Amino acid sequence: MVVGADSLTAQIKQLQNAIQSRQWEDAANVLRLLKKVDATEELLRATKAGVAVGKIRSCENAPVSQLSKEVVLKWKSQVEEIKKKRGGGSTTSTAAASPAAGGTPGGGASPSPANGASQKTSVKVNTSAAKISNTNTASPSSSSTPTPSVATSSFRRDSVDAKSPIGPMDPRSVKSDGIKLPSVGDKVRDKCLEMAYDAIVSDSPAPSEQILSRAQAIEKNCYNEFGSTNGDYRNKMRRLILNLKDKNNPSLRQAVVSGDLAVDRFCKMSNAEMASAELKKATELLNQQNLHHALAAGEQEAETDAFQCGRCKQRKTRYRQAQTRSADEPMTTFVT
Repeated sequence: MVVGADSLTAQIKQLQNAIQSRQWEDAANVLRLLKKVDATEELLRATKAGVAVGKIRSCENAPVSQLSKEVVLKWKSQVEEIKKKRGGGSTTSTAAASPAAGGTPGGGASPSPANGASQKTSVKVNTSAAKISNTNTASPSSSSTPTPSVATSSFRRDSVDAKSPIGPMDPRSVKSDGIKLPSVGDKVRDKCLEMAYDAIVSDSPAPSEQILSRAQAIEKNCYNEFGSTNGDYRNKMRRLILNLKDKNNPSLRQAVVSGDLAVDRFCKMSNAEMASAELKKATELLNQQNLHHALAAGEQEAETDAFQCGRCKQRKTRYRQAQTRSADEPMTTFVT
């Protein structure tokens, strides 16, 4: 199924929303549609679909994880098949032109089977074929044409140098984006800016300029708060960067990049406020359990009318007894 870049981007966005909201059935349906897409290297590079689907391979839901692995494997095979076809076509056309150039000097007579076999040998032997072509071919013109060797080496170079858009899927960074960060004349601030950029851009498809503006705003906000690169500045930058780098909290990075979470508000948030939804839910559950344990059964109290309340003068009272003195003394009675 052939789709455009806009349609594929919309499907990837729908998949990410389903994963974040833990709607596994919707995510599986989107992955089944993506499995039918005819992937090309240009399409995957433009949409970064391979990177997005590859991250879901470690999903906690087993069917979704398995479907994402199948999609990645299919797209890889499609991209490699297209590369082989392109490379094979150029090698075949060049090899077909070589026998014509290696004909007899007298005219357009086709080469003999022996000459054709020697030219195939020169293609397989590659660079060494050019050195021994004088002894393998009868025609002088064919010995001076190492065209098959050039075509073969160029194909190998393309296959080695080409980076698959769904290959290792390394996270983005300042180095991978190839941008030069502006310097403020302070090594500590420059390094903090670089670390903030790497934390935000790791899995974001946003343009580098947008990521850089967010990183600069975060660093500048922290510097303006403390006025210098003292210990407080470094500790706060470290805390913000660690929260942004959290792989289990992609929604925080997305909110900062998109502008839904203002930088001023983000810099004032505590660790609990920046935590992911799953972590907040787990913390709330732990607090409820601790509260339940704290309200465990206490000392037994009994109701009686043998005593009169000194405040309201009613005889509906509760009492308990405790050994507050030595063992040979009677227990102390507490009435409430």
